[in-house]
Amino acid sequence: MGEYERIRVMWPDHLGIARGKYLPADIADRGTGHCASVFGLGYDRSVSPAPGSYMLEGLKDVRCSFDPQTVRPGWEDDRTAVAVGHLDFEGEPYPFAARFALQKAIADWQDLGYTPQIGFELEAYVLEPDDTGGWRLQAAPRSYVYGTGPTADPTGIIDEIMRASAASGLKLESVNAEFDESQFELTLQHDEALRAADDAFLFRVMAREIALRGGNDLTFLGKPFNDLSGSGLHVNFSLNDTDGQNAFIDTNASDGLSALARSSLAGLCAHHKAMTALCAPTVNAYRRLRPGEFAGYWANWGYEHRFACNRVPDARGTATRIESRLADGSANIHLAAATVLQAALLGVTEELACPEPLTTDGFEEINTEVSSADNLGDALADLAADPALVEALGSDLCANFLFNKANEWDRYIAAGGSPEASDKVTEWEISQYLNYH
Repeated sequence: MGEYERIRVMWPDHLGIARGKYLPADIADRGTGHCASVFGLGYDRSVSPAPGSYMLEGLKDVRCSFDPQTVRPGWEDDRTAVAVGHLDFEGEPYPFAARFALQKAIADWQDLGYTPQIGFELEAYVLEPDDTGGWRLQAAPRSYVYGTGPTADPTGIIDEIMRASAASGLKLESVNAEFDESQFELTLQHDEALRAADDAFLFRVMAREIALRGGNDLTFLGKPFNDLSGSGLHVNFSLNDTDGQNAFIDTNASDGLSALARSSLAGLCAHHKAMTALCAPTVNAYRRLRPGEFAGYWANWGYEHRFACNRVPDARGTATRIESRLADGSANIHLAAATVLQAALLGVTEELACPEPLTTDGFEEINTEVSSADNLGDALADLAADPALVEALGSDLCANFLFNKANEWDRYIAAGGSPEASDKVTEWEISQYLNYH
């Protein structure tokens, strides 16, 4: 850390927002305190006595520290490095933190002899200022699916993000224009689960700040525009055995998938309803999460099938993996990863039978009647009704999540919002979420 003047230490809060502090490099190893009542904040800055916020117990501190080996160059200037922080409370890991939930999920798999590997695919829209002080879609009329170069990125924002990513050691696998104008898919290379989540968390912060620095914005919000595609956060994962080999492979199986992979798929399907609130954690997320969309609405899986929530790509060998398509771009990256890993693990520990794969079109013919809830309020009830997943993720974390998100849902209803299923984005959603996601 000697070559830097300051370390920018950030950590994901209960909303997936990057909280943190700048610390002088020469004393950064001491760590720093943060008021735990941040874990009772809503998007509108309302504060509530959520579990773990200690709002009624003196607004106590959590302690943030970081591993010096994970410090990397920042994107602000040459004197600033960045790191992802770990939260402790009274000498123990803070159980309400999403990053700790992911560490727990990794440890739970390691107890069975497996090490999770994860790769994240993020989707986002480039925005430009409108005439009212807000934001609109950046004009890119020549953009097309899988477009590259100036036709897709006329102002060079994505080019700048790619350069900054490389300079900070955030390793991209690919970048391309997505379906709609000024929408992009940004895929990070896979890595061990915690490192991959930390990288994706930092990448999302970096990408938005690069855009803002140039007078634009980049939003990962699940459904920022009516009549345009939503933006997902796809969690691709596999498991390495004690020899470092991909444990999802079985060369003797007709489809190349091991029993472990099938049990993981079974868990993802069985706990799909409870997973939804954690992977689609805003009112807005349910504008994207609809039947007939390229999103994970149905509790199913399929071979190379993008209408299945859990897609098994054709690639085998070291690339054998499961892609969970449930989460949207507003999800807490660490919590979404922990949720996917724990649901898959429950498929193993509960010895669940893997359902048959989706083989129909996915538009009108579906192989299951089980789906995600149609709104955040119902999704919260589904999570509360699944004690196995709650316990696996951490009952403290889930209690905090349910408390805060119930308040969020109540604020939406009080503002005149409707609980009815709809793909129409409201002004309330934009005002609440766009600045943060």
